Amino acid sequence: MRIFYRALRKMASALTEVSSNKVFGGLQKVFSHESKELGCKMRFAIFLPAQSEEKKLPIIYWLSGLECTELNCVQKSGIQRYAAEHDVIIVCPDTSPRGLNLPGEKDSWDFGEGAGFYVNATEKPWSDNYRMYSYVTSELINVINSNFPVIEGKQSIMGHSMGGHGALICALKNPGLYKSVSAFAPICNPSKAPWGIKALTGYLGPHETGSWAQWDATELAKSYNGAPIELFIDQGSDDKFLDQLLPNNLVAACKEAHVPAILKMREGYDHSYFYIATFIGEHVSYHAKHLNE
Repeated sequence: MRIFYRALRKMASALTEVSSNKVFGGLQKVFSHESKELGCKMRFAIFLPAQSEEKKLPIIYWLSGLECTELNCVQKSGIQRYAAEHDVIIVCPDTSPRGLNLPGEKDSWDFGEGAGFYVNATEKPWSDNYRMYSYVTSELINVINSNFPVIEGKQSIMGHSMGGHGALICALKNPGLYKSVSAFAPICNPSKAPWGIKALTGYLGPHETGSWAQWDATELAKSYNGAPIELFIDQGSDDKFLDQLLPNNLVAACKEAHVPAILKMREGYDHSYFYIATFIGEHVSYHAKHLNE
């Protein structure tokens, strides 16, 4: 066991350990690294169950929402308990590049820093750094696979709100990359919602450019023809942001395109981590089933 972790530390020389805490028999760690894709230092949280000391494990990526960092999920959801039960690794990246000092990056809470929207920006000044889609689907996966005891190819993705949007588009744009996908209160049709319109305009330019559909889960579902994958959408009925999230639009698009989709409406629940913590165990179990098939 000690030999294994000495080797792991040597492999991880490009990573800087920020913190480490024991929880549910495993280790909740945070690392930083220099991201080539984003041109800045990035952080991610990773939960390593006790079994990761003995063998390689499958992995679930969690994408967080607006204003969040790599810490929100691991500090508020209780996800480690269920990850330890199912022997899966959890990775939570930050939600945008940080510290770039770009004009306007801190002017509002729903655009810029903390609000990368998991797209590859094409508009200046964002296009050089705001490439969260490529970071999540390529660079981060390579970093994790190279430095931690994961079973390559055994990965799933999930997220919340803006991160739910991110999880859905990452899965729909990359058939076969993820074994399963789920989302809590995702922004399902950003082309039709104020948050999404603001972000897509700022990062990609006007709607007339025709690029928005490539970053909208509802539009992607309409034309999806890749490896079969089920979309698991979880939504609280008392979510004050329902007019921004539009889950019924995505479900209708999936039905028309014959893409399997589950929409679970949770009576009386809102948009918060109290809601997420209530049902996170069900989601981890769902992904573990697909990862172990």
